[in-house]
Amino acid sequence: MYLRSIRLSRLPDRALRIARAYATDSSPSQSDGPSTDVSSPSFPMYNPSTPSTISKPSTYNKKRPFNRVRQTGHISRASPPPHLLTLADLSPDQIASLLKLAIVYKHLVTHITPLSLRVTLTGRTVAMLFNKRSTRTRVASETAVNLLGGSGMFLGSSDIQLGVNETLEDSVKIIGGMADGIMARVNDHADVETLAKHSPVPVINALSNRYHPTQILADIMVLQETYAPEIQKMLLSETANRQTDLLVRLQDVDIIESLKGKKVAYVGDTNNIANELLVTLPRLGMKLAIASPKGYDKVEEVVWSHVTKAETEGMVTLTNSPEEALHDADVVATDTWISMGMEDEKAARLEAFKGFQITNSLVASSGAKADWKFIHCLPRKQEEVDDEVFHGPRSLVFPEAENRKWTTMACFE
Repeated sequence: MYLRSIRLSRLPDRALRIARAYATDSSPSQSDGPSTDVSSPSFPMYNPSTPSTISKPSTYNKKRPFNRVRQTGHISRASPPPHLLTLADLSPDQIASLLKLAIVYKHLVTHITPLSLRVTLTGRTVAMLFNKRSTRTRVASETAVNLLGGSGMFLGSSDIQLGVNETLEDSVKIIGGMADGIMARVNDHADVETLAKHSPVPVINALSNRYHPTQILADIMVLQETYAPEIQKMLLSETANRQTDLLVRLQDVDIIESLKGKKVAYVGDTNNIANELLVTLPRLGMKLAIASPKGYDKVEEVVWSHVTKAETEGMVTLTNSPEEALHDADVVATDTWISMGMEDEKAARLEAFKGFQITNSLVASSGAKADWKFIHCLPRKQEEVDDEVFHGPRSLVFPEAENRKWTTMACFE
């Protein structure tokens, strides 16, 4: 046998003891000095019809424990699996819990070490189904799953037949049978609903034409960091550096208290960003004003039904006047006026949105708060917001974009 040709005396002492333990079905020697017995061990031949009787040394499991996936040989799955298609499906407490987890993740990776994270996705694969091009969502998703110990599988429209030559129902059953979770960036919201309906694993909406939950989570997180920096300072003062300890420390902290009563003014058309803001911010105690040009100001009935169900109509203002929306605003938000697939509408949209560009003079003349802040989900065009605001001290756009990673990690958890 091959092992008989090895000069065992050259092996490190620990490796030598483990090799002999496997061979003799006994625990490795605890002697401190190297062994001088180099007689050839007798290894049983492999027989697939009989179970192995070789036991691993107990010290191996103590030093290098197997993760849960390897111990059990399978991953338990909830039935039916939980999905995240819009933040309207989550309670304010659930949203707060996601924010706390994202804050802890950011603190551990930024100020302690990524090694302090609980790698809850070890042995798991997240399939990323993207029908649209993406920068922030793709990078955030892939880095998030990697930090949690999992593997991200990017599947673009040119990689698989999602809805082409095969139904969405069939595709998601196949993908869900091999992967452990799905991030879906699709065109029609009905597509992500179909994926969730038939998927055997959790589905997260990474963007649809109706909602964008992971983006709004990042928006809320950057506002929390801006208006309640003492929470991050509290974490910095903690001697604990374990994820569970820090979460316990935040257990009784009202993470959204600092946001209650704040007014967000969104200037742009009623797209997926505006919809997600509508179904989320008022339930967190925030006021929301949306200013859109005529013809681009329609709110879908299915979206508004969430507002009426939550009885938050009094926290919402819908107007065609940017000045009215911006009055008394703490936060100013906008989005692209011409989304992917709307290129043929560019000329008409640019004409309709004249007077809606965010500038310091427009915001100031409208009577916004003196310390107002600016957010944008990106990518940005200059006709939406000028350079003075976008690159100025009021802008939170780049911390906002970074927070996509931390909030996506929280969603995976």
